[in-house]
Amino acid sequence: MSISVTKLGLAAAQFGLDGGSSSAPRGRSPEAEARDILNIAARARLSVLDASGLFGRAETLLGDLIPRPAPFRITLATARADRGPDYVEAEARASLRRIGVERADSIVVHSPSELCGPHGQALWDRLHRLKDQGLFAKIGVAAHATDDPVGVARRFKPDILQAPASLLDQRLLADGSLQRIAGMGVEVHLRSIFLNGLLFLPPDRVPAQLKGASGRLSRVRRMIAEGRSDPLQAALGFALSRPEGSAVLVGVNSAAELSAVVAAASSPPPDLDWDEMAIDDPVALDPRRWVA
Repeated sequence: MSISVTKLGLAAAQFGLDGGSSSAPRGRSPEAEARDILNIAARARLSVLDASGLFGRAETLLGDLIPRPAPFRITLATARADRGPDYVEAEARASLRRIGVERADSIVVHSPSELCGPHGQALWDRLHRLKDQGLFAKIGVAAHATDDPVGVARRFKPDILQAPASLLDQRLLADGSLQRIAGMGVEVHLRSIFLNGLLFLPPDRVPAQLKGASGRLSRVRRMIAEGRSDPLQAALGFALSRPEGSAVLVGVNSAAELSAVVAAASSPPPDLDWDEMAIDDPVALDPRRWVA
């Protein structure tokens, strides 16, 4: 299997196991689709299973579906810091039980703001204790580009930092932030590499608030086509070729989507001018500001 493929990690939050929307093919349950996704991921030797978007029953279902012995490095998320460190620890232990593992590779705080609040230091100290006890090999933080991820890495010295980076959103790569973080010995996991599917949307389906970026998006699509590639190959080729990232997290809704991702990741990256494909529209680069 290609080294690029084994650098891939799978984000479980899109599986639909939490009872939310799922794009599983008609007539198939989210559980059946998730089982097939996990089996494909195991056969392709994907490295990471990021379960940080799942809680409660969804974790239990995931635990029922994971091939055994679990072939992935599993990442969990902390509960909210404002509930206090005892609650965070109790939920972390409950998550391990629900997924059916004694320990996980990592546990990630979902925002640096959690660490800057009144319970932040107590939360971080408790995570270190859980790491010392062997429940997690690593502790980390997920950050947005606007969170000063370099400052977060310097202040908290996490083992892992999850950060957005994509063909369209190259901010943390262009300014050297992720290179500096990796140089500190922090594992960088690239996420949002498809920027919520923006690169795949036809022009007439681009959200109204992103119309200002539509010309730039059309130009990027044209460059990809002229380079005899497609958006999936381009997005994966860009992310997997970045030396700053030790893992590249992708989200899929179906087994067919994951098969397409694995096939694209197994191919040589297209020969494209990556620098020319970055966009700088602040709304387009922040899906939290999109209007559905």
